[in-house]
Amino acid sequence: MALHHLTARIAWLGCAATLAAWAAMPAPALAGPVLERVLGQRGVRVCIWPDYYGITYRHPRTGALSGLDIELSAAFAADLGVKLQYVDSSFPTLVADLLEQRCDVAMFAVGMLPQRREVLRFSRPYLQSDIYAVTMKGSSAVRQWADIDQPGVAVGVQAGTFMEPVMTERLKRARVVSIKPPATRERELEAGRIDVFMTDYPYSRRLLDNAEWAQLIAPPQPFHVLPYAYAVRPGDDAWHATVDAFVQRVQQDGRLEAAARRHGLLPIVLR
Repeated sequence: MALHHLTARIAWLGCAATLAAWAAMPAPALAGPVLERVLGQRGVRVCIWPDYYGITYRHPRTGALSGLDIELSAAFAADLGVKLQYVDSSFPTLVADLLEQRCDVAMFAVGMLPQRREVLRFSRPYLQSDIYAVTMKGSSAVRQWADIDQPGVAVGVQAGTFMEPVMTERLKRARVVSIKPPATRERELEAGRIDVFMTDYPYSRRLLDNAEWAQLIAPPQPFHVLPYAYAVRPGDDAWHATVDAFVQRVQQDGRLEAAARRHGLLPIVLR
């Protein structure tokens, strides 16, 4: 099956059938000598999700990019001595963007889900986060973690993120609502169409920094801690080793910790 035909069938990244189809494709067709091309053309293409506050965020008014992985991707390009080109991506399109070679590496805190590890190759992890809940201050439906999985509660998740399959599996009484752009979890919550939404630590900073109405609820014990890493296409050992070595360097030389401190992410750094 042609890659563009297969891509058209992707509904969300957690779809097992779609991921199985990607996994069945021969690795040599998915990757080439990326490092050689990057150095030869003196440019690296980095996939980002520009709505990931604290990680790779594009300001809606100024268009300026900020976040931990904006800093680290710039450092990666500088280490290689090449120019940096950003490619807008998202969690639903991540697999296709890498396998169809629209970018050379995804650098936006990609959760190392088993389904993704079947079709992509990851660097060593550099962050890890649990799942958190966000609700309205004064909510009558959800005041603590135990209130989430209750009959009649609508729980929002961002389509394509790891929260979608996790919450679908874990919640037995509440109703999971998958939210796709242009809708946002915040607007759905404020409009009363959901009672609570699930997010990770980086995205929760957006609410705590910008929304006075938001209340963050942490799980009373670890709920679903997931490591984050950078992702590349499989089949190119030299390029994977280049990305992995960069992660190891920034963990050891303090650049990761310094960038994480600037963006309020120090509690989830893996050293």
